[in-house]
Amino acid sequence: MCDYKYITLREKPEIMETAATWFHSKWHVPREAYLECMMAYLSNDTEYGWYLCLDEDRIIGGLGVIENDYHDRKDLTPNVCAVYTDEDYRCQGIAGRLLNMAVEDLRSKGISPIYLLTNHTGFYERYGWEFLCMAQGNGEPYLSRMYIHQ
Repeated sequence: MCDYKYITLREKPEIMETAATWFHSKWHVPREAYLECMMAYLSNDTEYGWYLCLDEDRIIGGLGVIENDYHDRKDLTPNVCAVYTDEDYRCQGIAGRLLNMAVEDLRSKGISPIYLLTNHTGFYERYGWEFLCMAQGNGEPYLSRMYIHQ
């Protein structure tokens, strides 16, 4: 069993720049957008957090929670975003553990339900997420699946 460390960004704020760069490299969303959301979380302007899995000091998985993940359903908030596990670390339950960590953290702060937008089927259901509806991603020509976790 690998000894990975699961943390919130508040537990290790000094890696904010590294985390923003890591998420940018995976999703190609501007690094500044990640930094803005991370700063709001670190300064307690929001409880929508950032959750990371570390192999020693290397980020190998992560996700965030933001108001809206670039879709037309502004009423469905907050949204899990940027779920990613490095390829060499997949199929070890890392993303599932991060998802559960985010759900429990937000629930402990009175924030529920939460949502996520994806094109995956079958993955999120394993972690208690339920299909809710189809939603239009900003600038996307197709609809994506909206999930809810209560």
